[in-house]
Amino acid sequence: MAVNLQAPDTLLPIAGVRLASVNAGIRYKNRNDVLLIELESGSHTAAVFTRNAFCAAPVHVCRYNLLHSNPRYLLINAGNANAGTGEPGMQAARTTCEQVAQQGACWAEQVLPFSTGVIGQQLPVDKITAALPEAFAKLDAACWMEASRTIMTTDTVAKAISRQVQIFGETITITGIAKGAGMIHPNMATMLAYVATDALVEKNILQELLNEVVEETFNCITVDGDTSTNDSLIVMATGSSGVYVGGDGLPAFRQALLDVCLYLAQAIVRDGEGATKFISIEVQGAATRAEARIVGNTVALSPLVKTALFASDPNWGRILAAVGRSQVDDLDVSRISIWLGETLLIENGEPAPTYYEELGAAETKRDEIHIRIHLGRGEAAATTWTCDFSYDYVKINAEYRS
Repeated sequence: MAVNLQAPDTLLPIAGVRLASVNAGIRYKNRNDVLLIELESGSHTAAVFTRNAFCAAPVHVCRYNLLHSNPRYLLINAGNANAGTGEPGMQAARTTCEQVAQQGACWAEQVLPFSTGVIGQQLPVDKITAALPEAFAKLDAACWMEASRTIMTTDTVAKAISRQVQIFGETITITGIAKGAGMIHPNMATMLAYVATDALVEKNILQELLNEVVEETFNCITVDGDTSTNDSLIVMATGSSGVYVGGDGLPAFRQALLDVCLYLAQAIVRDGEGATKFISIEVQGAATRAEARIVGNTVALSPLVKTALFASDPNWGRILAAVGRSQVDDLDVSRISIWLGETLLIENGEPAPTYYEELGAAETKRDEIHIRIHLGRGEAAATTWTCDFSYDYVKINAEYRS
């Protein structure tokens, strides 16, 4: 069960974007597993992808197509990752693009393919192409909620959000959906995310904004330390509102985009496989932000910390040990203080005289836990979001291909 997360009742449509969700029977029974997104001609697109060297065939094709065209269609399938599939997988991704292009009256390079699911199985191209006529017939601007459910794999809750912001007295809308629950770690956390806006944004500005925003959101989450072969985040700007985002309007748009991406990123952690606790790890007093992130990630990735918090066990020695092995040069432990919620655990490198076990136990029984670590080295800070490790995490992943 996701931690304090529910799917929204409705999502706002984006002028210039239509979507369709259909059942191709790739892996799942009685649910849709193929999503087609159509973008109005003239839309601008920005993207970031996994840094995993063993990236999936659709990631390779997306990168190539983005260099050679402005996308008109996105094709996403769930249930099969088309990763580790060699040249046949590459050809399969290209074929699906060609099939969409034929029916969408565009070039194959104007189609971006995405896949998520089991690694190492060939993509069932025939099933996907057979479902395309229905997908084109069903394209609708109001299909965002169904789209958010279509891309799910081990997710238990659809992750989606809409936001509106006033720029120069005019309203622009941003709607985003994401999937992800396991195999989540920085470097583009298995996650897929699609964010669309009717704002008019120059392509280079859109990419710069996305690069900045992802570092503060999707690259600050971890569930289990595994980076997927398929991670992709796409931001699409149709310009249909006619509101130009640049100059004085840029900060407001950036903040709205950041808010949407942060919500989606945290939603992934809240729905982490088997998660029962949502954990924020705030590192302050670091020499650099990179150093703060190293410490936060080390604590967030510790199986001992994560299992203790699942058990509501205030075993603060595990937090202390993780900080100490974070490989920060010349770390002076006598300057470190650690809080669990409002409770001071460690003061200047030693157990706080005001601490007793009942206080820590009360903090760890919460379903949202805040750990604050002050390194006493500088002014930089960063926050990492993670979840606990429960029995169900092992069960879900042990049975994933069963």
